[in-house]
Formats: sequence, structure tokens, C-alpha cells
Amino acid sequence: MIELNWTVLGNHSLSMGLAYILSLPLAWNRETHTRSAGLRTFPLVSVASCGFMLIAIHVFNDSGAQARVIQGIITGIGFIGGGAILKNSEGASGIATATSIWVTGAIGIAVAWGRHEIAILLCVMTFITLQFGNTAKKAVNDAQKD
Repeated sequence: MIELNWTVLGNHSLSMGLAYILSLPLAWNRETHTRSAGLRTFPLVSVASCGFMLIAIHVFNDSGAQARVIQGIITGIGFIGGGAILKNSEGASGIATATSIWVTGAIGIAVAWGRHEIAILLCVMTFITLQFGNTAKKAVNDAQKD
């Protein structure tokens, strides 16, 4: 018979819910800029990263094993982000989206470890960069042309 610890379920639900919520501003930004990843990809990456880390924390008492799980998450998300990068004759596009996917994984990991301040800072700093980065980049490019 399966025994369910309701306290653990509640705690994990709160953690995964926070990981989900913190991914939404980044997902919204990418979605509104019609990028390849957005409202589906970002929350799934964040929740999955949080879930994998929660499992590792509760299964592996060894910090080395937990570190290997983090390493695997980072590598796997890098692979997902690689799919967002497109190369053409003018250069590459999608690098900010790929990087944002990677940050979203870090948000999930931070939440799982109970490091909510890191998760919130990652969310805020990445959102500000995505939201205002194009304007700043355009201003720099315009200044270089003069």
C-alpha cells in the first residue's frame, strides 16, 4: 500500500508552485517577443528542475550525489537551450532565450534548496535584462553608428 505523507506533499507543492510562479515573468517576456520557448517551456523547466532536486535532497544524503544531480540538470537544460539557438547568415539568434531557460532551471534548483532569495533575485534580474536589454542594446548600436 502506498503511504502518502501529506506534510511532505504540501511542502513540495509549495516549492514547485513557487518555482512555477517565478518562471512566469520570464516565460511571458519570451512569449510576447514570439520566441521559440515561452509559456509552456519555462514553467516546465523550472518545475522539473525543482522536482529533480527535491528528489535528490530526499533520496541522497550524500552531498556529492546531490551535486551530481545539479550537474545533470544544468547539462540537460543546456541541451534544451541549444534547441532555442538558431544560426543564420546574419549570426545567431535565440541566445537570450537559451540563457533564460538555463536561469529558469537555476530558479527551480534554488527553490528546492529553500534558497528563495536566490530564486527571486534570479527571476527579477533576468526579467529586467530581458525586458530592457533590447532597448539598451539598440542604444549602444545606435551610439556606435554615430
